[in-house]
Amino acid sequence: MTEPFTRAGRTDVLKVGLTGGIASGKSTVSGCLAGLGAVVVDADALARELQEPGAPGLAAIVAHFGEQVLDRGTGRLDRAALAALVFADREELAELNGIMHPLVRAGAARLAATVPPGGVLVQDIPLLVETGQHTDMDRVLVVEAPEAERVRRMVADRGMDPDDARRRIAAQASDAQRRAVATTVFDNSGTREDLERQVRQWWEAETA
Repeated sequence: MTEPFTRAGRTDVLKVGLTGGIASGKSTVSGCLAGLGAVVVDADALARELQEPGAPGLAAIVAHFGEQVLDRGTGRLDRAALAALVFADREELAELNGIMHPLVRAGAARLAATVPPGGVLVQDIPLLVETGQHTDMDRVLVVEAPEAERVRRMVADRGMDPDDARRRIAAQASDAQRRAVATTVFDNSGTREDLERQVRQWWEAETA
């Protein structure tokens, strides 16, 4: 694990919000920042932990959606079944967000408390804009990629149906909405190396 970076002569924590549409390349940016020494809080990872058997997130999901969202063989969350429900119905998606967001925020706060003085805290939040959390950040980083490429990645890498992929994109904020609150936009229409170079340039400018 990379030792947390601290900015010379600073005691305040730089709070950075990282977001981007599904399959935009946000995880690449997150990994690069972690490698540079940022403390990264991954909202998706926290959500997955909260949806494990016995965890409060899964219990609340089953209480609302019923056992139809469980894998009968394992008792674990059937993510495909849940996705089929919520991405076809905005009200049900709002119910899911209402269940998970407070739990994820509480877990993120616990991790954020571990950042050293002068450190950099990156909160990797897919719905940063939709939930209004960008207003709590000193910087807002947005990763963008063309929609057609994002659909291709979801189909090729995650085995999604193209229509399902487009529904997931439509359920999130638009590029224009994210760009409106961004302090920096990373363009991921090129190679991974191009994206990582943009991240390193941003890091050098912010931590010099």
